[in-house]
Amino acid sequence: MKLDILAIGAHPDDVELGCAATVAKEVARGKKVGIVDLTRGELGTRGSAEIRHEEATNAAKILEVKVRENMNFEDGFFVNNKKHQLELIKMIRKYQPEIVLCNAVEDRHIDHGKGSSLVSDACFLSGLQKIETFLDDASKPQQAWRPKHVYHYIQWKHIEPDIVVDVTGFIQKKLDAVFAYKTQFHNSDSEEPETPISSKNFADSVLYRARDLGRLVGVEHGEGFTVERYAAVDSLFDLK
Repeated sequence: MKLDILAIGAHPDDVELGCAATVAKEVARGKKVGIVDLTRGELGTRGSAEIRHEEATNAAKILEVKVRENMNFEDGFFVNNKKHQLELIKMIRKYQPEIVLCNAVEDRHIDHGKGSSLVSDACFLSGLQKIETFLDDASKPQQAWRPKHVYHYIQWKHIEPDIVVDVTGFIQKKLDAVFAYKTQFHNSDSEEPETPISSKNFADSVLYRARDLGRLVGVEHGEGFTVERYAAVDSLFDLK
């Protein structure tokens, strides 16, 4: 299945927090979108990898994406090396996305920065003809494929975006997808340990960040991204 957009996160819930409204908007526009999680989030303080899988499945249904896969890399300990790059190249070539959305270039959680550089490098290497990869038991190598654009969403740290997507009308779907991870975020009845993302302040920040980015570009809600190369437009009138 060829996808228009492949959204990749180091952990289940990264995509939801970083770019779920953008995903929902593009799905509503008829684009084919998929999600790939690099790890199962097995080191997460709250919940378990098994519960996180169920939550990720529910979130994917809410966002109506075409596919969601997990690379089963080791949470906290995966690295940006040849082994991991080749596995991710297989996934990129499998779905041949035009656009890849991935982790913030720098963040509080060490996996986010690692995931960002791993995805970026794999997207470049995926376009090299002399790198051969095989999907499952296929006898022929996969076709080389390089996405046209790699955009990095914003996570814990406040990073100034290079572009802001108007996601007005899709913020509720984002919130529904985020809070499908019931074990991870604020729940006054939970007896699990508190974490930086389980506070009510963090839960509220999902909405107020979208409102603030929207305010800055003159719309109701926005999601920000950094780019790896200059974003080009055909005309000044293309700018909103």
